[in-house]
Amino acid sequence: MENILIGLQQFFNPMVFLALMGGTLLGLIVGALPGLNDSITIAVLIPVTFGMDPHVALSLLVGIYCASACGGSIPAVLLEIPGTASAMVTAWDGYPMTLKGKSKQALSLCMTSSFFGGISSALVLLFFAPILAKWALKFGPPEYFMLAILGMSTVIGMAGKNIAKNFLSMCLGLWIACIGMSPTTGMARYTFGTASLMDGIPLIPRMIGLFGIYSLLKMYDAVGKKKTDAAIASENAVASSEDRIALPGLSMCKRLLPTWLKSSFIGNVLGIIPGAGMTMAIFLAYDQAKKSNPKLEFGTGVPEGVAAPESANNAVVASSMVPLLSLGIPGNGTSALFLGALTIQGLRTGPTLFNDYPDMAYMIIIGFILANLAMLPMSLVFCKYLASKVLKLNPQVLAAGVVILCVTGAYSYMNNLFHIGVMVVFGLIGYLFWKFGLPQAPLILSSILGSMMESNWVSSMVYANNSPIVFIQRPISLVLVILSALFLLWPLVQRLKKRLMSVPQAV
Repeated sequence: MENILIGLQQFFNPMVFLALMGGTLLGLIVGALPGLNDSITIAVLIPVTFGMDPHVALSLLVGIYCASACGGSIPAVLLEIPGTASAMVTAWDGYPMTLKGKSKQALSLCMTSSFFGGISSALVLLFFAPILAKWALKFGPPEYFMLAILGMSTVIGMAGKNIAKNFLSMCLGLWIACIGMSPTTGMARYTFGTASLMDGIPLIPRMIGLFGIYSLLKMYDAVGKKKTDAAIASENAVASSEDRIALPGLSMCKRLLPTWLKSSFIGNVLGIIPGAGMTMAIFLAYDQAKKSNPKLEFGTGVPEGVAAPESANNAVVASSMVPLLSLGIPGNGTSALFLGALTIQGLRTGPTLFNDYPDMAYMIIIGFILANLAMLPMSLVFCKYLASKVLKLNPQVLAAGVVILCVTGAYSYMNNLFHIGVMVVFGLIGYLFWKFGLPQAPLILSSILGSMMESNWVSSMVYANNSPIVFIQRPISLVLVILSALFLLWPLVQRLKKRLMSVPQAV
């Protein structure tokens, strides 16, 4: 309690408090701009913070990290373009709610779910950092490989009747993950003589293409029809008097509470596991929400489809700092940037940070709590004025703005014109997937997890002398094997159950 009070005391300094609030607002703005994210913003600001007071600098970065995942849901709901990769699943049900004239309700659900997940991870960071960090250290290559398999198995679990299409999409994603330098041999694979492909296909331009350019092509496809989706959404939003930016009512909170709890738990667990990240958390959370609500048609504007990924991705934020602050091991790329920020301030993460600099360690922890508390009202006010303006835009003007944001986001990732080409190609791929009824989710997830699977498979085989038995010899890996098998067998069990129920009973 004494250390908590020491951390809280740092925010009595007006500059530290203003830095935290300013970082939270900046995080919302950055998240709402497709192509920009917390990693890019923090990476740009780290050199700037070198001359700042350490408390002010780290408070600014904490605010950005907390709010950017929340801000990414805004364009995902309004335009079907995730502002950050962690909001890609939010678009599946958030944008259909916009088309139904419920854009403000969807945004309110996003902000409230983000707050629930974010505050839960901040409390986990505060109370359970040492215990959870030690548990995360037990993950080796076999566990990481099976964790990737578990993530892939959710694709089958979400397939329904389209297992063949999901499998085809997943195979294409795995092939995309193979492009670039082999992690084992160092040989170039599928680069076609292009030096820009040696490092593989970057995630951010790929996501901008699959969502931003794809949505523009869909809009172009609607030319000649009476109304575009955006025009229909705008009219519905005006006609609906009940749609407003506000906290969900008591009945909606009771309905979403199980989803918030389960999704936040998934996000916190995966957040403390180095390398797992938000992508796996949002897919697992969305899948558990579908399984828990079999009567709801997800993908058509279901509140649970918005609440699950938003609470999961924000639950990853503070929990990813658990292994960093306690053991010096970053939980993901963004927390690794925090390691750099602490280093240039002359601080060393790990147990010595809590012993030598308790004011700094607990200021960061308390900062996550305060940033989440400030994020909820700030994001609701932010959405109140943004939503009404975006929906009143002319579709042609909206399309032009989307093009500018997409091109700027793809180019600014690494100031490389090649990434604009990547964006266009994946926009065409997304459009063709839509035309032929192929799901994008398996493509996205497998392309992200593919490299993780390959490198950890090789490391596992080296460790176990090419014996796959290692995956069932280690307790955590065995649990992941069982969970993966359950996900894979679940559709078959459901089909068998339906067949048995449809067989007429003998009199």
